[in-house]
Amino acid sequence: MVSTEYERRIAARFASFDQDGNGWIDRGDFNAAAKALLAEFAVPARSARGQALYAGAEAFWQGMAGIADRDGDQRITREEFVTGAVKRLRDNPDRFAEIARPFLHAALAVADADGDGLIGADDTVRVLRVFHVPQETARQVAAALGADGEGGVGEQRIVPAFARYFTVPE
Repeated sequence: MVSTEYERRIAARFASFDQDGNGWIDRGDFNAAAKALLAEFAVPARSARGQALYAGAEAFWQGMAGIADRDGDQRITREEFVTGAVKRLRDNPDRFAEIARPFLHAALAVADADGDGLIGADDTVRVLRVFHVPQETARQVAAALGADGEGGVGEQRIVPAFARYFTVPE
């Protein structure tokens, strides 16, 4: 049984996806996140990295809609997010990671100015802020992800961390 506290904490993550704040998640929110990320890093939408990000956003939307849009209206409400997607994914965060991977791969490429496959702490915070992650939380996450001194955060660590953030309330 999912606790009320668990549901409350996970519901708070909903805002990270509801880019326009209209109370539901839809394809437009994923496109808005892609557009905001491109603007944040001054990457043209028509570039290869920009197009890959939009393709990743569409794949992410399709994956989320497939597991959470229970009524088929092409919108995921907060209730569908909590009771649909999260309940099915909390016991299997790897499933969420695989849904998010194409978008995150492309997002990292957008934020990776030198092309080494890693982004630094400041850029990690910038990416997280696009998803409405609070500044202090974003800094803590960036510090934790880069704590081993490898010089940045790569896909191998950010994809599972992203999945845990959205499926585990702690």
